[in-house]
Amino acid sequence: MNSPKSTLLRARVDTARYKKAEEVFSRLGMKPSDAVNIFLAQVAIRDDLPFFVTTKPDRPISDQEQADAWNESLGEY
Repeated sequence: MNSPKSTLLRARVDTARYKKAEEVFSRLGMKPSDAVNIFLAQVAIRDDLPFFVTTKPDRPISDQEQADAWNESLGEY
């Protein structure tokens, strides 16, 4: 038995979020299905999500901490 070459994926999403995403995809010359396929391809390649998900995000750093990190990495300007 042959497996299907494609699968229909349906999802219920917030309308406003979908419309905003459609605008972004349009600027990139993509359809929503293209974006979903890119996402799924990245999951398959990485065997994980292509971004970090946490309930405990890093705390924002201060301007001085950011400047110190910048200088440490790239040298003082």
